[in-house]
Amino acid sequence: MRILIADDDPQILRALRITLTARGYDIVTASDGKEALRLAADKHPDLIVLDLGMPGLTGTEVIEGVRGWSRIPILVVSGRSGSRDKVDALDAGADDYVTKPFAADELLARIRALSRRTPAATDEPVVAFGDVVVDLAARAVTRAGVAVRLTPTEWRLLEVLVRNPNRLVTRETLLTEAWGPRYTTDTGYLRLYLSQLRKKLEPEPANPRYLLTEAGMGYRFVGGPTADAAPDTMDPGGFP
Repeated sequence: MRILIADDDPQILRALRITLTARGYDIVTASDGKEALRLAADKHPDLIVLDLGMPGLTGTEVIEGVRGWSRIPILVVSGRSGSRDKVDALDAGADDYVTKPFAADELLARIRALSRRTPAATDEPVVAFGDVVVDLAARAVTRAGVAVRLTPTEWRLLEVLVRNPNRLVTRETLLTEAWGPRYTTDTGYLRLYLSQLRKKLEPEPANPRYLLTEAGMGYRFVGGPTADAAPDTMDPGGFP
């Protein structure tokens, strides 16, 4: 199992490398955020152990960058103990959070737990519409065989829609999934991001065929494996 450790403290990098290598892990290290993001793409680690306060890119920015294309488990190991830092990291896509100083046994247990609960890629479907293919396991989108770059927020919105084909997804549900429960009235953001998604995925963005607006209610993705089923309404409190 390959683990990427990203921390700007050379002593912590050395200690974690020694500890984890002794347990049989293949270790890759990065000392700043930009290097961490590059190595995540180049080395394909099975798990990332990440500090928040790094130069170049912050740990939260690294999480957001990785989540744009991958479901690699991310364990934050940080000296920041405030609840706001933890919430921001978890909302950005981190899977777990450990506060420094920490016991080696606890860190190893959390690594093992993340390894066990990572879902298999085969559990996730591939959704196709027009010349677009959405691979939910790889968190990747192609159009006519060419990779489409989505921001983390664009991906979250698209994922909710394609997981609920031919169903009305309310504005409140989309806002909660993308930005959290405090933003359920910010419909301007939602219109902006859906417009960007249409420009990237629709044949005619001004006359969308797949990402449709339900005036005053929300949005509907038309397509996917249940395209012939009768439309339904998605309860704003959760997924059907």
